[in-house]
Amino acid sequence: MSYLDKPWSKSYKLGPYKLKESLAPFPEEPVFKALDQAAEKYPGQTAILFQGRAIKYHQLKTLVDKLATALAGMGVKKGDKVCIFLPNCPEFIISNWAILKTGGVVVPTSILRTDEGLIYELTSSTSRVVICRQENLERVLAVKTRSNIEHIIVTSSEGYDIQEIGVSLPKDVYEFRKLITEHDPHPPQIDIDPKEDLCEVAFTGGATGVPKGVMITHFNRYSCILQGFPWFMKPILPGFVGKASVLMPIPLFHSYGIYTHQVSAYLGLRVILIADPRDTNLLAEYIQKYRPFMLPAVPTQFMRLSEMNLSKMNILPMSGSAPLPEDVAIAIKQKIGMPVSEAYGLTETSPATHYNLSAFSRITGFASKEKIGIGIPTPDLDCMLLDNETGEPVPFGQPGELVLRGPQVMKGYWPEPGSGLTKDGWLHTGDIAVMDEDGYFQVVDRSKDMVNVSGMKVYSNVVDEVLYRHPGVLMAAAFGVPDPLIPGSERVMAVIQLRSGFECKVSSEQIIDHCREHLPPYAVPKFVEFRNELPLTVSEKVFKKTLREEAILKMKSGKNN
Repeated sequence: MSYLDKPWSKSYKLGPYKLKESLAPFPEEPVFKALDQAAEKYPGQTAILFQGRAIKYHQLKTLVDKLATALAGMGVKKGDKVCIFLPNCPEFIISNWAILKTGGVVVPTSILRTDEGLIYELTSSTSRVVICRQENLERVLAVKTRSNIEHIIVTSSEGYDIQEIGVSLPKDVYEFRKLITEHDPHPPQIDIDPKEDLCEVAFTGGATGVPKGVMITHFNRYSCILQGFPWFMKPILPGFVGKASVLMPIPLFHSYGIYTHQVSAYLGLRVILIADPRDTNLLAEYIQKYRPFMLPAVPTQFMRLSEMNLSKMNILPMSGSAPLPEDVAIAIKQKIGMPVSEAYGLTETSPATHYNLSAFSRITGFASKEKIGIGIPTPDLDCMLLDNETGEPVPFGQPGELVLRGPQVMKGYWPEPGSGLTKDGWLHTGDIAVMDEDGYFQVVDRSKDMVNVSGMKVYSNVVDEVLYRHPGVLMAAAFGVPDPLIPGSERVMAVIQLRSGFECKVSSEQIIDHCREHLPPYAVPKFVEFRNELPLTVSEKVFKKTLREEAILKMKSGKNN
Protein backbone atom coordinates (compact mmCIF):
# COMPACT_ATOMS: atom_id res chain seq x y z
CA MET A 1 0.00 0.00 0.00
CA SER A 2 1.24 3.50 -0.85
CA TYR A 3 0.28 7.00 0.31
CA LEU A 4 -1.82 7.39 -2.84
CA ASP A 5 -4.01 4.53 -1.57
CA LYS A 6 -5.02 6.88 1.29
CA PRO A 7 -4.59 4.46 4.20
CA TRP A 8 -6.08 7.15 6.48
CA SER A 9 -9.54 6.70 4.96
CA LYS A 10 -10.14 3.79 7.38
CA SER A 11 -10.04 6.41 10.14
CA TYR A 12 -12.79 8.55 8.61
CA LYS A 13 -14.95 8.19 11.70
CA LEU A 14 -16.52 10.54 14.21
CA GLY A 15 -16.95 8.25 17.19
CA PRO A 16 -19.11 5.38 15.87
CA TYR A 17 -20.18 7.26 12.73
CA LYS A 18 -18.58 6.54 9.37
CA LEU A 19 -17.76 9.62 7.29
CA LYS A 20 -17.73 10.00 3.52
CA GLU A 21 -14.44 9.11 1.85
CA SER A 22 -15.01 11.55 -1.01
CA LEU A 23 -16.99 14.76 -1.53
CA ALA A 24 -16.26 15.03 -5.25
CA PRO A 25 -17.35 16.62 -7.43
CA PHE A 26 -17.08 19.85 -5.47
CA PRO A 27 -19.61 22.55 -6.38
CA GLU A 28 -18.24 25.49 -8.33
CA GLU A 29 -19.72 28.33 -6.30
CA PRO A 30 -18.54 31.80 -5.23
CA VAL A 31 -17.60 31.96 -1.55
CA PHE A 32 -20.21 34.63 -0.76
CA LYS A 33 -22.94 32.08 -1.46
CA ALA A 34 -22.31 30.86 2.10
CA LEU A 35 -23.45 34.20 3.53
CA ASP A 36 -26.46 34.51 1.19
CA GLN A 37 -27.65 31.05 2.20
CA ALA A 38 -27.16 31.78 5.91
CA ALA A 39 -29.26 34.96 5.62
CA GLU A 40 -32.00 32.93 3.94
CA LYS A 41 -31.91 29.88 6.25
CA TYR A 42 -31.06 31.53 9.59
CA PRO A 43 -32.13 35.19 9.29
CA GLY A 44 -32.77 35.62 13.02
CA GLN A 45 -29.61 33.90 14.20
CA THR A 46 -26.89 36.20 15.52
CA ALA A 47 -24.02 36.24 13.04
CA ILE A 48 -21.61 38.45 15.01
CA LEU A 49 -21.50 39.28 18.71
CA PHE A 50 -18.94 41.95 19.51
CA GLN A 51 -18.65 43.83 22.79
CA GLY A 52 -22.34 43.36 23.51
CA ARG A 53 -23.50 44.39 20.03
CA ALA A 54 -25.23 41.78 17.90
CA ILE A 55 -25.67 41.57 14.13
CA LYS A 56 -28.11 38.97 12.84
CA TYR A 57 -27.54 37.14 9.57
CA HIS A 58 -30.23 39.02 7.64
CA GLN A 59 -28.73 42.30 8.92
CA LEU A 60 -25.21 41.22 8.01
CA LYS A 61 -26.22 40.47 4.44
CA THR A 62 -27.85 43.90 4.10
CA LEU A 63 -24.75 45.65 5.46
CA VAL A 64 -22.54 43.62 3.13
CA ASP A 65 -24.70 44.39 0.10
CA LYS A 66 -24.66 48.13 0.92
CA LEU A 67 -20.88 48.24 1.21
CA ALA A 68 -20.50 46.18 -1.96
CA THR A 69 -22.69 48.70 -3.76
CA ALA A 70 -20.49 51.52 -2.44
CA LEU A 71 -17.30 49.75 -3.49
CA ALA A 72 -18.65 49.19 -6.98
CA GLY A 73 -19.53 52.89 -7.11
CA MET A 74 -15.87 53.69 -6.41
CA GLY A 75 -14.92 51.63 -9.43
CA VAL A 76 -13.96 48.38 -7.70
CA LYS A 77 -14.52 45.67 -10.25
CA LYS A 78 -13.83 42.00 -10.77
CA GLY A 79 -10.21 41.16 -9.98
CA ASP A 80 -9.41 44.44 -8.19
CA LYS A 81 -7.50 44.08 -4.91
CA VAL A 82 -8.87 45.67 -1.72
CA CYS A 83 -6.72 45.60 1.42
CA ILE A 84 -8.40 45.10 4.81
CA PHE A 85 -6.17 46.77 7.40
CA LEU A 86 -8.41 46.29 10.44
CA PRO A 87 -8.25 44.61 13.85
CA ASN A 88 -10.86 42.06 14.94
CA CYS A 89 -14.16 43.93 14.56
CA PRO A 90 -17.47 43.61 12.67
CA GLU A 91 -16.17 45.94 9.94
CA PHE A 92 -13.57 43.32 9.01
CA ILE A 93 -16.20 40.63 8.41
CA ILE A 94 -18.54 43.04 6.60
CA SER A 95 -15.68 44.22 4.37
CA ASN A 96 -14.52 40.70 3.61
CA TRP A 97 -17.89 39.60 2.27
CA ALA A 98 -18.54 42.93 0.48
CA ILE A 99 -15.28 42.81 -1.47
CA LEU A 100 -16.13 39.31 -2.68
CA LYS A 101 -19.57 40.46 -3.81
CA THR A 102 -18.01 43.03 -6.15
CA GLY A 103 -15.83 40.33 -7.69
CA GLY A 104 -12.89 41.96 -5.91
CA VAL A 105 -10.03 40.18 -4.18
CA VAL A 106 -9.41 40.48 -0.44
CA VAL A 107 -5.87 41.35 0.67
CA PRO A 108 -5.94 40.83 4.47
CA THR A 109 -3.12 42.30 6.54
CA SER A 110 -2.28 42.74 10.20
CA ILE A 111 -2.49 46.05 12.07
CA LEU A 112 0.88 45.02 13.56
CA ARG A 113 2.58 45.30 10.17
CA THR A 114 5.39 47.83 9.97
CA ASP A 115 5.01 50.67 7.46
CA GLU A 116 7.51 48.97 5.16
CA GLY A 117 5.63 45.69 5.47
CA LEU A 118 2.36 47.42 4.67
CA ILE A 119 3.85 49.18 1.65
CA TYR A 120 5.28 45.88 0.41
CA GLU A 121 1.90 44.13 0.58
CA LEU A 122 0.02 47.05 -0.98
CA THR A 123 2.43 47.50 -3.87
CA SER A 124 3.00 43.79 -4.48
CA SER A 125 -0.72 43.07 -4.59
CA THR A 126 -1.54 46.23 -6.62
CA SER A 127 -4.31 47.02 -4.13
CA ARG A 128 -6.52 49.97 -5.15
CA VAL A 129 -8.45 50.47 -1.90
CA VAL A 130 -7.57 50.20 1.80
CA ILE A 131 -10.13 49.81 4.60
CA CYS A 132 -8.74 50.91 7.98
CA ARG A 133 -9.64 52.36 11.38
CA GLN A 134 -9.30 55.99 12.39
CA GLU A 135 -6.19 55.47 14.50
CA ASN A 136 -4.35 54.05 11.46
CA LEU A 137 -5.53 56.59 8.90
CA GLU A 138 -2.35 58.71 9.11
CA ARG A 139 -0.24 55.59 8.52
CA VAL A 140 -2.24 54.68 5.45
CA LEU A 141 -2.15 58.25 4.11
CA ALA A 142 1.62 58.27 4.58
CA VAL A 143 2.12 55.15 2.45
CA LYS A 144 -0.61 55.99 -0.11
CA THR A 145 1.73 58.00 -2.33
CA ARG A 146 4.14 55.07 -2.50
CA SER A 147 1.49 52.58 -3.66
CA ASN A 148 -1.36 52.14 -6.14
CA ILE A 149 -3.99 53.13 -3.57
CA GLU A 150 -6.75 55.34 -5.00
CA HIS A 151 -9.32 55.27 -2.20
CA ILE A 152 -9.32 54.80 1.59
CA ILE A 153 -12.33 53.77 3.65
CA VAL A 154 -12.05 54.61 7.35
CA THR A 155 -14.18 53.58 10.32
CA SER A 156 -14.21 55.12 13.78
CA SER A 157 -12.15 53.48 16.51
CA GLU A 158 -15.28 52.88 18.60
CA GLY A 159 -17.07 51.23 15.68
CA TYR A 160 -19.06 52.53 12.71
CA ASP A 161 -22.32 51.75 14.55
CA ILE A 162 -21.27 53.58 17.73
CA GLN A 163 -19.76 56.86 16.64
CA GLU A 164 -19.10 59.00 13.58
CA ILE A 165 -15.55 60.02 12.83
CA GLY A 166 -16.52 63.64 13.44
CA VAL A 167 -13.78 65.34 11.42
CA SER A 168 -13.48 66.29 7.78
CA LEU A 169 -11.65 63.73 5.70
CA PRO A 170 -9.11 64.28 2.92
CA LYS A 171 -9.99 63.73 -0.73
CA ASP A 172 -10.60 60.10 -1.69
CA VAL A 173 -11.11 59.09 1.95
CA TYR A 174 -14.61 57.83 2.75
CA GLU A 175 -16.29 57.08 6.05
CA PHE A 176 -17.43 53.48 6.46
CA ARG A 177 -20.57 54.57 8.35
CA LYS A 178 -21.69 56.97 5.60
CA LEU A 179 -21.10 54.44 2.84
CA ILE A 180 -23.38 52.02 4.68
CA THR A 181 -26.14 54.58 5.30
CA GLU A 182 -26.02 56.30 1.89
CA HIS A 183 -26.14 53.23 -0.37
CA ASP A 184 -28.92 50.77 -1.10
CA PRO A 185 -28.24 47.02 -0.82
CA HIS A 186 -27.97 46.44 -4.57
CA PRO A 187 -24.52 44.99 -5.29
CA PRO A 188 -23.49 44.32 -8.88
CA GLN A 189 -24.27 40.93 -10.38
CA ILE A 190 -20.86 39.49 -11.15
CA ASP A 191 -20.13 36.38 -13.19
CA ILE A 192 -17.59 34.44 -11.09
CA ASP A 193 -15.50 31.62 -12.52
CA PRO A 194 -14.75 29.84 -9.21
CA LYS A 195 -11.78 27.83 -10.47
CA GLU A 196 -10.05 30.83 -12.02
CA ASP A 197 -11.19 33.92 -10.13
CA LEU A 198 -9.45 34.83 -6.88
CA CYS A 199 -11.21 35.52 -3.61
CA GLU A 200 -8.03 36.32 -1.70
CA VAL A 201 -4.35 37.18 -1.99
CA ALA A 202 -2.89 36.61 1.48
CA PHE A 203 0.76 37.19 2.25
CA THR A 204 2.68 34.47 4.04
CA GLY A 205 6.26 33.46 4.73
CA GLY A 206 7.33 36.56 6.64
CA ALA A 207 8.64 34.41 9.49
CA THR A 208 11.16 32.67 7.24
CA GLY A 209 11.81 35.11 4.37
CA VAL A 210 10.21 37.66 2.05
CA PRO A 211 6.38 37.37 2.25
CA LYS A 212 4.70 35.81 -0.77
CA GLY A 213 1.18 36.50 -1.96
CA VAL A 214 -0.90 33.32 -1.97
CA MET A 215 -3.61 33.19 -4.63
CA ILE A 216 -6.76 31.49 -3.31
CA THR A 217 -9.64 30.97 -5.72
CA HIS A 218 -13.32 30.82 -4.83
CA PHE A 219 -13.17 27.08 -5.63
CA ASN A 220 -10.20 26.57 -3.30
CA ARG A 221 -11.92 28.22 -0.33
CA TYR A 222 -15.41 26.80 -0.91
CA SER A 223 -13.94 23.30 -1.25
CA CYS A 224 -12.00 23.79 1.98
CA ILE A 225 -15.16 24.90 3.77
CA LEU A 226 -16.94 21.70 2.69
CA GLN A 227 -13.93 19.52 3.60
CA GLY A 228 -13.91 20.82 7.17
CA PHE A 229 -16.63 21.10 9.83
CA PRO A 230 -19.55 20.29 7.46
CA TRP A 231 -17.81 17.02 6.52
CA PHE A 232 -16.63 15.57 9.81
CA MET A 233 -19.52 16.91 11.90
CA LYS A 234 -22.25 15.78 9.50
CA PRO A 235 -23.56 13.03 11.83
CA ILE A 236 -24.39 15.64 14.48
CA LEU A 237 -25.12 18.74 12.36
CA PRO A 238 -28.81 19.00 13.36
CA GLY A 239 -27.76 19.61 16.96
CA PHE A 240 -25.81 22.79 16.35
CA VAL A 241 -26.34 24.21 12.83
CA GLY A 242 -28.03 27.59 13.08
CA LYS A 243 -27.83 27.41 16.89
CA ALA A 244 -24.31 27.14 18.27
CA SER A 245 -21.52 29.66 18.91
CA VAL A 246 -17.85 29.91 17.98
CA LEU A 247 -15.60 32.04 20.19
CA MET A 248 -13.08 33.78 17.94
CA PRO A 249 -9.83 34.99 19.50
CA ILE A 250 -7.92 34.31 16.28
CA PRO A 251 -6.71 37.35 14.28
CA LEU A 252 -9.24 37.77 11.47
CA PHE A 253 -6.56 38.77 8.95
CA HIS A 254 -5.01 35.29 9.32
CA SER A 255 -6.21 32.55 6.96
CA TYR A 256 -7.29 30.55 10.04
CA GLY A 257 -9.50 33.46 11.13
CA ILE A 258 -11.00 34.17 7.71
CA TYR A 259 -11.75 30.48 7.15
CA THR A 260 -13.37 30.13 10.56
CA HIS A 261 -15.76 33.07 10.13
CA GLN A 262 -16.66 31.91 6.61
CA VAL A 263 -17.34 28.29 7.60
CA SER A 264 -19.34 29.64 10.56
CA ALA A 265 -21.58 31.49 8.11
CA TYR A 266 -21.98 28.31 6.05
CA LEU A 267 -23.25 26.57 9.20
CA GLY A 268 -25.22 29.54 10.55
CA LEU A 269 -23.13 29.80 13.70
CA ARG A 270 -22.78 32.82 15.98
CA VAL A 271 -19.25 34.26 15.93
CA ILE A 272 -18.24 35.84 19.25
CA LEU A 273 -15.35 38.17 18.44
CA ILE A 274 -12.45 38.98 20.76
CA ALA A 275 -11.05 42.39 19.79
CA ASP A 276 -7.51 41.74 21.02
CA PRO A 277 -6.28 38.15 20.48
CA ARG A 278 -3.65 38.71 23.22
CA ASP A 279 -6.20 39.64 25.90
CA THR A 280 -6.13 36.33 27.79
CA ASN A 281 -8.16 37.65 30.71
CA LEU A 282 -11.04 38.62 28.42
CA LEU A 283 -10.75 35.32 26.55
CA ALA A 284 -11.04 33.36 29.80
CA GLU A 285 -13.97 35.55 30.88
CA TYR A 286 -15.81 34.94 27.58
CA ILE A 287 -15.22 31.20 27.77
CA GLN A 288 -16.87 31.10 31.19
CA LYS A 289 -19.63 33.55 30.22
CA TYR A 290 -20.70 32.21 26.83
CA ARG A 291 -19.54 28.55 27.02
CA PRO A 292 -19.33 28.37 23.23
CA PHE A 293 -19.64 25.19 21.23
CA MET A 294 -16.17 25.65 19.76
CA LEU A 295 -12.99 27.53 20.64
CA PRO A 296 -10.50 27.73 17.77
CA ALA A 297 -7.20 29.24 18.94
CA VAL A 298 -3.44 29.06 18.46
CA PRO A 299 -0.95 27.27 20.75
CA THR A 300 0.31 30.45 22.43
CA GLN A 301 -3.26 31.29 23.46
CA PHE A 302 -3.73 27.82 24.95
CA MET A 303 -0.40 28.23 26.75
CA ARG A 304 -1.69 31.39 28.43
CA LEU A 305 -5.09 29.81 29.13
CA SER A 306 -3.36 26.92 30.90
CA GLU A 307 -2.55 29.37 33.72
CA MET A 308 -6.13 30.68 34.03
CA ASN A 309 -8.95 29.45 36.26
CA LEU A 310 -11.33 27.56 33.99
CA SER A 311 -14.13 25.23 35.03
CA LYS A 312 -15.35 22.00 33.48
CA MET A 313 -17.57 22.59 30.43
CA ASN A 314 -18.70 21.08 27.14
CA ILE A 315 -16.58 23.12 24.76
CA LEU A 316 -14.50 21.94 21.81
CA PRO A 317 -11.08 23.60 21.84
CA MET A 318 -9.24 23.39 18.50
CA SER A 319 -5.62 24.36 17.96
CA GLY A 320 -4.04 25.35 14.66
CA SER A 321 -1.30 27.40 12.94
CA ALA A 322 1.59 25.73 14.84
CA PRO A 323 2.27 22.44 16.67
CA LEU A 324 0.55 22.20 20.04
CA PRO A 325 2.84 20.95 22.85
CA GLU A 326 1.36 17.80 24.37
CA ASP A 327 1.72 19.09 27.92
CA VAL A 328 -0.28 22.21 27.06
CA ALA A 329 -3.05 20.03 25.61
CA ILE A 330 -3.04 17.93 28.80
CA ALA A 331 -3.24 21.03 31.00
CA ILE A 332 -6.26 22.41 29.10
CA LYS A 333 -8.03 19.04 29.21
CA GLN A 334 -7.51 18.83 32.98
CA LYS A 335 -9.10 22.25 33.43
CA ILE A 336 -12.18 21.99 31.16
CA GLY A 337 -12.58 18.22 30.88
CA MET A 338 -12.44 18.17 27.08
CA PRO A 339 -9.45 17.34 24.86
CA VAL A 340 -7.91 19.88 22.52
CA SER A 341 -8.30 18.83 18.91
CA GLU A 342 -5.47 19.81 16.62
CA ALA A 343 -5.79 20.77 12.96
CA TYR A 344 -3.22 21.57 10.29
CA GLY A 345 -3.06 23.75 7.27
CA LEU A 346 -1.26 26.52 5.45
CA THR A 347 -2.28 29.78 3.86
CA GLU A 348 -1.47 27.94 0.61
CA THR A 349 -4.17 25.33 1.35
CA SER A 350 -7.10 27.68 2.03
CA PRO A 351 -6.09 26.74 4.86
CA ALA A 352 -7.06 23.36 6.37
CA THR A 353 -5.81 19.93 5.24
CA HIS A 354 -5.84 17.75 8.41
CA TYR A 355 -8.13 17.32 11.43
CA ASN A 356 -7.63 15.24 14.54
CA LEU A 357 -10.96 13.42 14.69
CA SER A 358 -10.02 11.32 17.71
CA ALA A 359 -10.45 14.38 19.95
CA PHE A 360 -13.56 15.63 18.15
CA SER A 361 -15.16 12.24 18.73
CA ARG A 362 -15.86 13.25 22.33
CA ILE A 363 -18.88 15.24 21.12
CA THR A 364 -20.58 12.02 19.98
CA GLY A 365 -20.42 10.49 23.45
CA PHE A 366 -18.39 7.62 22.02
CA ALA A 367 -14.82 8.81 22.25
CA SER A 368 -12.28 6.63 20.53
CA LYS A 369 -8.70 6.45 21.74
CA GLU A 370 -7.31 9.96 21.69
CA LYS A 371 -4.27 10.55 19.51
CA ILE A 372 -1.84 13.44 19.48
CA GLY A 373 -0.90 15.34 16.35
CA ILE A 374 -2.62 17.02 13.43
CA GLY A 375 -4.85 14.08 12.55
CA ILE A 376 -5.89 12.71 9.17
CA PRO A 377 -6.06 14.34 5.73
CA THR A 378 -9.38 15.70 4.53
CA PRO A 379 -11.30 13.81 1.84
CA ASP A 380 -10.07 14.17 -1.75
CA LEU A 381 -6.64 15.34 -0.59
CA ASP A 382 -3.52 13.53 -1.82
CA CYS A 383 -0.78 13.43 0.79
CA MET A 384 2.75 11.96 0.85
CA LEU A 385 5.87 12.07 3.02
CA LEU A 386 9.07 12.38 1.00
CA ASP A 387 12.73 11.89 1.82
CA ASN A 388 14.43 15.31 1.64
CA GLU A 389 17.50 13.91 -0.06
CA THR A 390 16.09 11.36 -2.52
CA GLY A 391 12.64 12.86 -3.13
CA GLU A 392 11.14 9.38 -2.78
CA PRO A 393 8.27 8.45 -0.42
CA VAL A 394 9.50 7.31 3.00
CA PRO A 395 8.14 4.10 4.58
CA PHE A 396 5.09 4.45 6.79
CA GLY A 397 6.15 5.48 10.28
CA GLN A 398 9.30 7.31 9.11
CA PRO A 399 9.68 11.12 9.03
CA GLY A 400 9.53 12.91 5.70
CA GLU A 401 8.50 16.20 4.14
CA LEU A 402 4.74 16.61 3.89
CA VAL A 403 3.58 17.26 0.31
CA LEU A 404 -0.05 17.88 -0.62
CA ARG A 405 -2.35 18.04 -3.64
CA GLY A 406 -6.09 18.70 -3.62
CA PRO A 407 -8.96 21.07 -4.41
CA GLN A 408 -8.04 23.46 -1.57
CA VAL A 409 -4.42 23.92 -2.73
CA MET A 410 -3.69 27.43 -4.00
CA LYS A 411 -3.62 28.60 -7.60
CA GLY A 412 -0.02 29.71 -7.06
CA TYR A 413 2.03 32.57 -5.68
CA TRP A 414 1.00 36.00 -6.87
CA PRO A 415 1.02 36.86 -9.69
CA GLU A 416 2.00 33.65 -11.52
CA PRO A 417 -0.47 30.72 -11.61
CA GLY A 418 1.23 27.43 -10.80
CA SER A 419 4.23 28.99 -9.10
CA GLY A 420 5.14 27.24 -5.86
CA LEU A 421 3.68 23.96 -7.13
CA THR A 422 5.19 21.06 -9.03
CA LYS A 423 4.10 20.45 -12.61
CA ASP A 424 1.53 17.91 -11.41
CA GLY A 425 0.15 20.18 -8.69
CA TRP A 426 1.97 19.07 -5.53
CA LEU A 427 2.73 21.59 -2.80
CA HIS A 428 5.88 21.07 -0.73
CA THR A 429 5.00 22.28 2.76
CA GLY A 430 8.49 22.32 4.28
CA ASP A 431 7.08 20.50 7.33
CA ILE A 432 8.54 17.20 8.50
CA ALA A 433 5.88 14.73 9.63
CA VAL A 434 5.31 11.07 10.46
CA MET A 435 2.22 8.91 9.86
CA ASP A 436 1.13 6.09 12.17
CA GLU A 437 -0.66 2.83 11.33
CA ASP A 438 -4.09 4.52 11.47
CA GLY A 439 -3.15 7.26 9.03
CA TYR A 440 -2.79 9.91 11.74
CA PHE A 441 -0.06 12.49 11.09
CA GLN A 442 2.17 14.34 13.52
CA VAL A 443 4.40 17.28 12.54
CA VAL A 444 7.84 16.96 14.13
CA ASP A 445 9.53 20.05 12.68
CA ARG A 446 9.90 22.62 9.96
CA SER A 447 12.65 21.54 7.58
CA LYS A 448 14.25 24.98 8.07
CA ASP A 449 14.15 24.52 11.86
CA MET A 450 15.76 21.08 11.86
CA VAL A 451 19.13 21.21 13.63
CA ASN A 452 22.21 19.45 12.21
CA VAL A 453 24.43 18.34 15.10
CA SER A 454 27.52 16.74 13.54
CA GLY A 455 25.36 15.01 10.95
CA MET A 456 22.68 13.97 13.47
CA LYS A 457 19.16 15.32 12.81
CA VAL A 458 17.52 17.05 15.75
CA TYR A 459 13.87 17.99 15.33
CA SER A 460 13.43 21.24 17.23
CA ASN A 461 9.75 20.57 17.94
CA VAL A 462 10.74 17.37 19.75
CA VAL A 463 13.06 19.44 21.97
CA ASP A 464 10.23 21.95 22.47
CA GLU A 465 7.96 19.15 23.68
CA VAL A 466 10.52 18.11 26.31
CA LEU A 467 11.01 21.70 27.45
CA TYR A 468 7.25 22.10 27.96
CA ARG A 469 7.25 19.10 30.29
CA HIS A 470 9.20 21.10 32.85
CA PRO A 471 6.67 22.49 35.35
CA GLY A 472 8.24 25.96 35.26
CA VAL A 473 8.09 26.47 31.48
CA LEU A 474 5.29 28.57 29.98
CA MET A 475 6.71 29.09 26.48
CA ALA A 476 9.82 27.69 24.85
CA ALA A 477 11.65 27.65 21.55
CA ALA A 478 14.54 25.38 20.55
CA PHE A 479 16.61 26.08 17.45
CA GLY A 480 20.08 25.60 16.01
CA VAL A 481 23.04 27.96 16.19
CA PRO A 482 26.46 27.46 14.59
CA ASP A 483 28.88 25.27 16.54
CA PRO A 484 31.97 27.45 17.14
CA LEU A 485 34.21 24.38 17.35
CA ILE A 486 32.94 22.33 14.38
CA PRO A 487 32.45 24.22 11.09
CA GLY A 488 29.22 23.23 9.34
CA SER A 489 27.72 21.75 12.49
CA GLU A 490 25.19 23.27 14.90
CA ARG A 491 24.33 23.21 18.56
CA VAL A 492 20.86 23.30 20.09
CA MET A 493 19.84 26.46 21.94
CA ALA A 494 16.67 27.01 23.99
CA VAL A 495 14.99 30.29 24.91
CA ILE A 496 12.41 30.04 27.69
CA GLN A 497 9.67 32.13 29.27
CA LEU A 498 8.94 30.87 32.78
CA ARG A 499 5.54 30.56 34.41
CA SER A 500 4.48 33.10 36.99
CA GLY A 501 6.06 32.21 40.33
CA PHE A 502 9.02 30.36 38.80
CA GLU A 503 11.08 33.43 37.96
CA CYS A 504 14.63 33.19 39.36
CA LYS A 505 13.80 29.70 40.68
CA VAL A 506 14.79 27.71 37.59
CA SER A 507 18.38 27.66 36.31
CA SER A 508 19.79 26.80 32.90
CA GLU A 509 21.52 23.81 34.50
CA GLN A 510 18.15 22.50 35.72
CA ILE A 511 16.67 22.84 32.23
CA ILE A 512 19.65 21.01 30.72
CA ASP A 513 19.42 18.23 33.33
CA HIS A 514 15.70 17.89 32.59
CA CYS A 515 16.44 17.53 28.87
CA ARG A 516 19.15 14.93 29.51
CA GLU A 517 16.48 12.68 31.04
CA HIS A 518 14.38 12.69 27.85
CA LEU A 519 16.70 13.39 24.90
CA PRO A 520 19.79 11.82 23.35
CA PRO A 521 22.99 13.69 24.31
CA TYR A 522 23.38 15.43 20.91
CA ALA A 523 19.84 16.89 21.16
CA VAL A 524 20.27 18.41 24.63
CA PRO A 525 20.47 22.24 24.49
CA LYS A 526 23.99 23.57 24.99
CA PHE A 527 22.72 27.11 25.61
CA VAL A 528 19.67 28.17 27.63
CA GLU A 529 18.41 31.75 27.83
CA PHE A 530 15.51 33.06 29.92
CA ARG A 531 13.31 35.95 28.80
CA ASN A 532 10.30 37.74 30.25
CA GLU A 533 8.50 37.36 26.90
CA LEU A 534 9.18 35.53 23.65
CA PRO A 535 8.76 37.38 20.34
CA LEU A 536 5.61 36.40 18.46
CA THR A 537 4.69 36.81 14.81
CA VAL A 538 1.59 38.81 13.88
CA SER A 539 -0.28 35.48 13.85
CA GLU A 540 0.84 34.63 17.41
CA LYS A 541 3.49 32.03 16.56
CA VAL A 542 6.77 32.00 18.48
CA PHE A 543 9.25 33.76 16.18
CA LYS A 544 12.13 31.25 16.06
CA LYS A 545 13.76 33.06 13.15
CA THR A 546 14.15 36.24 15.20
CA LEU A 547 15.44 34.32 18.22
CA ARG A 548 18.02 32.50 16.12
CA GLU A 549 19.22 35.71 14.43
CA GLU A 550 19.56 37.45 17.79
CA ALA A 551 21.47 34.51 19.28
CA ILE A 552 23.91 34.37 16.35
CA LEU A 553 24.49 38.12 16.61
CA LYS A 554 25.31 37.76 20.33
CA MET A 555 27.70 34.91 19.55
CA LYS A 556 29.52 36.99 16.97
CA SER A 557 29.85 39.84 19.44
CA GLY A 558 31.28 37.49 22.03
CA LYS A 559 28.34 37.63 24.44
CA ASN A 560 27.67 33.87 24.24
CA ASN A 561 30.16 31.13 24.87
